Amino acid sequence: MKIVLYSANFAPEPTGIGKYSGEMARWLVSQGHQVRVICAPPYYPNWKLAEGYESPTWRRESWQGVDVWRAPLWVPANPGGLKRVLHLLSFAITSLPVALWQVLWRPDVVVCVAPALVNAPAAHAVARLSGARAWLHIQDFEVDVAFNMGLLKGARQRRVVTWLEQRLLRRFDVVSSISERMVEGLRLKGVHEDRIRHFPNWVDIGHIQTLSRPSTYRAELDIAPDTQVVLFSGTLGGKQGLSVIPQVARLLAHRSDILFVIGGDGVMKPQLQAEAEGLANVRFLPLQPAERLGEWLGLADIHLLPQSPEAEDLVLPSKLAGMLASGRPVIATCRAGTELAKVVSQCGAVVPPEDAPRLAEAVLALVDDAERRSRLGALGRRHAEDHLALEGVLGQFEQNCQELLPTPAVTRVRQ
Repeated sequence: MKIVLYSANFAPEPTGIGKYSGEMARWLVSQGHQVRVICAPPYYPNWKLAEGYESPTWRRESWQGVDVWRAPLWVPANPGGLKRVLHLLSFAITSLPVALWQVLWRPDVVVCVAPALVNAPAAHAVARLSGARAWLHIQDFEVDVAFNMGLLKGARQRRVVTWLEQRLLRRFDVVSSISERMVEGLRLKGVHEDRIRHFPNWVDIGHIQTLSRPSTYRAELDIAPDTQVVLFSGTLGGKQGLSVIPQVARLLAHRSDILFVIGGDGVMKPQLQAEAEGLANVRFLPLQPAERLGEWLGLADIHLLPQSPEAEDLVLPSKLAGMLASGRPVIATCRAGTELAKVVSQCGAVVPPEDAPRLAEAVLALVDDAERRSRLGALGRRHAEDHLALEGVLGQFEQNCQELLPTPAVTRVRQ
């Protein structure tokens, strides 16, 4: 098959949508497919263009067998509200000629990853002009999140934008999303059942294993053997309610055997550092190399997964898959009944969002019960192996793409 992947964020970004788009493209190439990617220069999660990408602004490069076409975009120093909308629109405009050029390549499938939904019209147009099938993959319901979190405001504006979103969704041959609740959201937005697919975020369970020994990070960071590490790893953004972490650390400052490690970068980092000032039990680290992800996640005795209540069931955190694969228990802050609560309650603990005392209690309960930590971590690992393994998830995606084509595209070469 010839596949165009339209995703503003793309590897070598080590986290989030960029990581998943990169892994998907690389895997498809390994199966013998031809893949072209339309994306922006690396800028996430620091909201700053990566070194060396200031010029040329449009470029074509090869990455692990993937044909990558990059178009520029405006990167605001402080994203939010109108600035974020203009940021997304800038890439939709600059990438349009790059997208239309792909019509001459005659792809079989055009896959648009949202965010950003503003790229979807161009992706749909390319598919129709080239005779390809159009697939829209929803990583989060960005329209709903923007209004729920106050990034966009106004009842009339919401009605108009929601109407446009629903019309756009219904035009695609396939619309997929990452959780059962988000799939249900597609139904509520009027997408026909025959066009809906469940396409969860995956994890390389071979790369991320349950460590049977202390992580190498413990020695490097000079963490005592009897210290319990409570780890948050990922983008430090505004959808996660991260301020609860320094609040909990303050409540548990009397426990010298507990260390909170916050690993990542993003717009919330300066605020979190200010909130944790003076706390000896909190340590900040930058994003760690992807090749060390197994050791990094294995540093945790407990994973923290905070989430803002305004984003629940509109976003399923992509970092959850790696946490589960690491074989460590997870504590999530979310409301009962959400899909995140449904998954985490089987392999960790769930507490109400933004409730620091309850979260502190949950941390203490796991810190003081090694047997329970081990049992819950093993259940999480089993869930990752059964439902989120890379080969199974991407193999199903590949099969779904093949089924869309009028005749089999016999271009696959098994390695």
